[in-house]
Amino acid sequence: MKKFRHALLATAMCLVMPAAGQAAEMKAEVLHWWTSGGESESIKVFADSFKAKGGEWIDSAIAGGPNARTAGINRIVGGNPPTVMQFNTGLQFDELVATGMLRPMDEVAEANKWRDVLPPDIVTATTRNGSFYAVPVNIHGQNWLWYNPEALAKAGVEPPKTFAEVIAAGPKLREAGIIPFGHGGQNWQDHLLFDAVLVAEAGKDVFHKVYADRDTEAAKSEGFRKAAETFAALRALTDEGSPGRNWNDTTSMVITGKAAMQVMGDWAKGEFTAAGLTAGKDFGCTVMPGGYVMGGDVFVFPKVSDKGAQEAQAVMAALMLDPETQITFNMKKGSVPVRLDVDVSGMDSCAQTGMAALKDPEQQVPSINFIASPDLVGATRDVVTQFWSTPSMTPDDFIARFISAMQSAG
Repeated sequence: MKKFRHALLATAMCLVMPAAGQAAEMKAEVLHWWTSGGESESIKVFADSFKAKGGEWIDSAIAGGPNARTAGINRIVGGNPPTVMQFNTGLQFDELVATGMLRPMDEVAEANKWRDVLPPDIVTATTRNGSFYAVPVNIHGQNWLWYNPEALAKAGVEPPKTFAEVIAAGPKLREAGIIPFGHGGQNWQDHLLFDAVLVAEAGKDVFHKVYADRDTEAAKSEGFRKAAETFAALRALTDEGSPGRNWNDTTSMVITGKAAMQVMGDWAKGEFTAAGLTAGKDFGCTVMPGGYVMGGDVFVFPKVSDKGAQEAQAVMAALMLDPETQITFNMKKGSVPVRLDVDVSGMDSCAQTGMAALKDPEQQVPSINFIASPDLVGATRDVVTQFWSTPSMTPDDFIARFISAMQSAG
């Protein structure tokens, strides 16, 4: 992080200059990581809306959030930024703000009354020093259990509502020839699953103390230990193809009934929808206990000097939060609208459940990206994946390593 900060400071005043004689056309190169079927359908909503306003959308998709963020940051630092760039809602773009690399969008925010229609936590997550530096486009619930009703029925299993019930269903599903629990063994997926377990088994207060306060005593609590034990037990329910598998490939396994269940953010719903399936009928969804873990996506706007690119940024910021676009986009994406004033009655049953949880302050749990520094996220994520990938590691060993990671993160 220090090297990154120094690189940014060294180039903070650099602007991208248009080529000689270049006309100020409203073009927008949009760098994002939405490459799966459902994700591609959702980003197309923004692209079509921008084109309808006379803009030229240049799609720059890079698979995998970490890969896309690294590529985009390197381009910004190197003086060749995209017009618009995706981040997760939270602290990931703080360094770019601190070094003056991003354009504030306050004029667009004031004209469209963003503060009046966005949840307070989202306003906090997208503003720095009172200015909007990011446009939030959705709220993703991260701790959903997605399941195939036919697969569960084949094994005589009721849809689980707790992780204990997921684990208890394992033997019956194995006997029926079904993978009990689908999981893609990538570090961010491991961490997302662990956080869902942590909220369910230890509660949102312990979750907040661990990640926001770096309270090592919370990591020594019985609730945290129970989470570690439950997390390890889930590992035995997966299949040999789990390591390295993409999340959407695991979702496809649930869609086809090869696997019974998957814990994943509600972007997974976009894959079910893209396959022509109906929520509550062809697939089921349950928010796991402890609260609704809120994540999401934002887009930021690197500083550029080209007038056409500046106009494109303003148009893009406004359309992303347009009420009609919010509904259409989030129906494709699987998430819920970030605006609280839109009518969601036409959305599916899973979205209705998510929106109801979102409106209950007691159920709201800001995700790790909202409350923890990128350094802490990375350090603890490495330890979580080590534990998931090493069956011989005991919960005691894991807890000790997790605490060490908490203390060493910058």
